[in-house]
Amino acid sequence: MKRLKTTLICFGVAGFSWIALAQIGQGQTRRVAADQGSPSRPVNKSSEKGRVSSTPAEPIESATYDPASYVIGADDQLMISVWREPELSMGVVVRPDGMITLPLVNDVKAAGLKPLELQSLLVAKLKPFVNEPQVTVVAQSIRSRKVFLAGQVAKAGAYPLIGRMTALELIVQAGGLGPFAKVKSIYVLRTVNGQQTRIHFNYKDAMSGKSSSNVVLEPGDFVVVP
Repeated sequence: MKRLKTTLICFGVAGFSWIALAQIGQGQTRRVAADQGSPSRPVNKSSEKGRVSSTPAEPIESATYDPASYVIGADDQLMISVWREPELSMGVVVRPDGMITLPLVNDVKAAGLKPLELQSLLVAKLKPFVNEPQVTVVAQSIRSRKVFLAGQVAKAGAYPLIGRMTALELIVQAGGLGPFAKVKSIYVLRTVNGQQTRIHFNYKDAMSGKSSSNVVLEPGDFVVVP
C-alpha cells in the first residue's frame, strides 16, 4: 500500500501565521489562519451581562408596535446594531433595573426611552471610541407591556399586550368567564397620573358587537371579573 507522507510547513505573512498541512499522495491541503498581530478593540467583560443571541427565541413582534409611541420597558428584547462594528452589534434584554450593558459604554439606562432616543444616547456614548457611529435600535420582543386579568375567569394572570387588545379579547384569550361570574359588574382598573380609575365594561353589549362598549386596554390595566 502506498504510504502517505505528511509535511508541516509554517510561515508568517503580514502578521498572520499560516499552517499548511499537506498530505502528499492525495493532493489534499488544509490551511488554518490564526490572527496574531491584528489589534483588537478593548471590550469590557461586563458587556456579557444581559447579552443574548441576535436571533430571537420567539417570533419577532416589532411589526405590532408604533415606533413613535413605544417606550422601552423592563424585559423587552432589543437589537442594537452599530454600522460596520459587528462586535458592538448584539441583542440585549432590558434588565429589571431598566439598564442594558454594551461593550465600551457599559451600563446604559434604556427603560423609559423611545428607540430613537436610545439611538441618540448610544451615538453620544460611542463617539469617543468609534468614528461617526451610526446606531439602530429595534424592539424584537416586547414583554414590558402587560395587562392583568383577575376574578371569575378560566385562567387569571398577566398577559402580554401585543398591539391593540380589548377587554373582551383578553377574556376570550383567558378561556372565557367562570360559571359564577357577574357579567354586569366587570370593570377595568387603570392608573392615570397616579390616580386609579374604574372603567365599567359591559360584557353583554361587547358580545353583541357594540364596539363603544368594548374597552381598549392600555399597559398596566387590570380587568376584574367579580
